[in-house]
Amino acid sequence: MISVTELRAGTAFEDKGQYFLVLSYEHSKIARGSGNVKVRVRNLETGTTIEKTFNTGAKVADANLTRKKAQYLYNDSIGFHFMDSVSFDQFSVDRKLVADVAKYLKESMDLTLLSVNEKAVAVEIPKIMEYKIIQTGGSARGNTAGSAQKDAVLENNLTVKVPLFIKNGEIIGVDTRTGNYVERAK
Repeated sequence: MISVTELRAGTAFEDKGQYFLVLSYEHSKIARGSGNVKVRVRNLETGTTIEKTFNTGAKVADANLTRKKAQYLYNDSIGFHFMDSVSFDQFSVDRKLVADVAKYLKESMDLTLLSVNEKAVAVEIPKIMEYKIIQTGGSARGNTAGSAQKDAVLENNLTVKVPLFIKNGEIIGVDTRTGNYVERAK
């Protein structure tokens, strides 16, 4: 058992038979009352994000979450296929575990698989990834009253808004949490 005041982003715990991964943590105390701990968590089985509130003295069961480095290979009708970076064993993961990050996956990219009791429950990818632009429109000079942007199609067929100075063939960084343009790759 771990105290709820020890929950931080990236910590996993078990509550009522379900496993949760902490995304954010906030501790609040109002006047004479006891403190509350609000955590934003992702249910590792369903993928839903919810907010949970605990009293300061509460305890939750620690989930023995294992992080394993893996490499994405390909996907097919069975699921998404990965290779263990240490033992080079290949295995597949169900589509629903990868659904929220599937559009960002590139062949032979390194990522982290989260598993509980040897069962994969989530996939973590880097926060910022680089992609090559395969198609983008031109820009009209002087058409910039604010921060003007245009659509760009990336190598993984994802469409992102980019500044007007970005051209075809350039490599850009994309935030995988929001899907927004971050910067030109160096």
